Amino acid sequence: MPFEKVLGQEHIKNHLVTTADAGRVAHAQLFVGPEGCGLLPMALAYAEYLLCVGQNGDKSCHAKMASLMHPDLHFAFPVSTSQKVKSHAVSDHYLEEWRQFVKEQPYGNLLDWYRLIGIEKKQGQIGVDEAQDLAKKLSLKSYEGGYKVLIVWMAEKMNQAASNKLLKLIEEPPDKTILLLLAEEKEQIIDTILSRCQLLGFPPLDQKSIAEGLMLRGAQNGEALAIAQEAQGNFNKALDLLGRDSEDLVFERWFVQWVRSAFKAKGNKGAIHELILWSGEVSKTSREVQKQFLQHCITLIRQALLLNYGVHGLVYAKVRVEGFDLAKFAPFVHENNVGDIVKELETAIFHVERNGNGKLIFTDLSIKLTRLLHVKAS
Repeated sequence: MPFEKVLGQEHIKNHLVTTADAGRVAHAQLFVGPEGCGLLPMALAYAEYLLCVGQNGDKSCHAKMASLMHPDLHFAFPVSTSQKVKSHAVSDHYLEEWRQFVKEQPYGNLLDWYRLIGIEKKQGQIGVDEAQDLAKKLSLKSYEGGYKVLIVWMAEKMNQAASNKLLKLIEEPPDKTILLLLAEEKEQIIDTILSRCQLLGFPPLDQKSIAEGLMLRGAQNGEALAIAQEAQGNFNKALDLLGRDSEDLVFERWFVQWVRSAFKAKGNKGAIHELILWSGEVSKTSREVQKQFLQHCITLIRQALLLNYGVHGLVYAKVRVEGFDLAKFAPFVHENNVGDIVKELETAIFHVERNGNGKLIFTDLSIKLTRLLHVKAS
């Protein structure tokens, strides 16, 4: 993927090209940024520049990069056992699906990837088997005599054993080997790796770049601008909204059903039963979906607070559920309960990440939400 196909982030493109031309290429780099900002497309473009610029514009090099079949380009990404792979899953088992994913959804998120390989009910990881395979691959000389590039997508999904193995590669890198780690949550990467990588932070995409990207995919100018504002720097979300395929549309229905039942539940045993049934349904989804839904709830709660205090210029969220108006819900989110509501949602995310019982987590959260939404404003 050439740099010109990567949306926005011009200052980062210039930095990468300038340092590469000057021969100042750090052997271990960590790209950090939010979902949909373009970490993977940028890493692919950078890898193509490093691997192909020294080939005097050799078209075959660019063709191999376009098909992700360059012999000196390696990948690691979260995987798990599936119908296809029964044990010791590593990235090489899913290379065909990975090439499809990068071609169709280069801005895609972890849940998109899990769905493609049929592990959406599991939590993928980059394990020690993967790290051992990478050590063997990178110990060999480059096939074409230049750099070898390893791209680790969602590097925060490395377990402890894999992290320790990769740390050895970072401390004693093979000759002309570049490691590009891509992460949305750098806090989940061990400190010893963080301290040895050159950090490059990516901001969310600007609205103009998102709108231009949407128009290239057939959106009209007005629609593209409206979606770009709502997407808040996330091109993956923008594409979902354009295709009416966003998880947010499902999350909105869940949220509305949830808060309506919570309002009715005070002194109403029937509504409590509704909340328990709702918790059971949500808990049947994958943990990635549950975490994304809870994050979406945090966003809507914060947007409701802004509406309540009249900061309309910062409100971008829309709830497309008939009969529900976020502005009418907003007065129930105020200074006396917003902190506690967000804290409970973040605690629920913590428990989901640690494989807690989903039905218990959401039932407990629902009962607490019922109490907090009835707290009076000052």
